[in-house]
Amino acid sequence: MINKVINSFDEAVADIFDGAVILIGGFGPANGTPSYLLRALEKQGAKNLTIVMNTPGAGRTPPPKPGTPPPPMFRKTPPNYDNAGILIQNRQVKHVITSFPGMAPPGGGSALHDQLREGYLDIEITGQGTLAERIRANKAGIPAFYTATGVGTRVEKGKEVRVFNGRKYIMEHAIRADFALIRAYKSDRRGNLIYQGTSRNFNGTMAGAAKVTIAEVDELVELGQIGPENIVTHEIYVDRVVPRPAGWNKGA
Repeated sequence: MINKVINSFDEAVADIFDGAVILIGGFGPANGTPSYLLRALEKQGAKNLTIVMNTPGAGRTPPPKPGTPPPPMFRKTPPNYDNAGILIQNRQVKHVITSFPGMAPPGGGSALHDQLREGYLDIEITGQGTLAERIRANKAGIPAFYTATGVGTRVEKGKEVRVFNGRKYIMEHAIRADFALIRAYKSDRRGNLIYQGTSRNFNGTMAGAAKVTIAEVDELVELGQIGPENIVTHEIYVDRVVPRPAGWNKGA
C-alpha cells in the first residue's frame, strides 16, 4: 500500500543538502506556513541555501518589553509559528527569491536586510504573479516564458526582450527547485491534500514543482475521507506527508 506518512519532521528534511533550492509555502498568515518543517531544517543545519517564497518573514522577534502590548500584526500570531526568517537568522541562506523581502520588526533589525548590507546573502525580487508562474512553469516542464510585467523597469535589466503584437515582453526562467516545503489542512496517507482558506495560495502552486515535495499537514485522515472532487493537490505531486503533533493548535 502507498503510505507517504513520515512521523518525524527531522527525518522528513534529513536529506536536504547544502546549496539546495527550496520552495517554501505560505503568503503571510500562520496557517499557511510549514513552521515545523522550517524548525527541523534550522536544526538540521544545511547551508548555502536558496529559498523561494512570497516573503521570508522576520524570523523570531524579541518579546515586547513588560507592560508593552505587542504590535497589531503579532497579536494573533500562534505561539508555535515560525517562518523562513529563522533560516536567515541562522545564516543558512545565501540567495533569496521573493516578492516582498519584508520590513524590520518593531524594536529590532532584520536579519535579511542586515546580511544583505554585509554581503552575506543576495536577494532577487520578483513580482508575485511572475514568481507563481516561474514556479508553475517548472512543474509543467516549461523552461522559460515571456511576460509584460517588469518591462521598462530595473526588472528588465539583463533579460531577453521580445516584441509580440507590438508590445514588449521580457523572458523569465522557470525556477528549478530541489525541495518544496508546504503546509496543508488535511491529507490522507497517499498525499492527497486540501487547504484551509487562503493558505492554498503558494502552497498549491509549489506542490509538485520541486524534485521532492514535503507536506506538513494539520490533520491526517483515512483514505476516502477527502472527497475526490475536493482534492486540490493530487497525491502524484506529493512525496512525503508529516502530520503536526496532537494539540499543536492549543493557545493559537
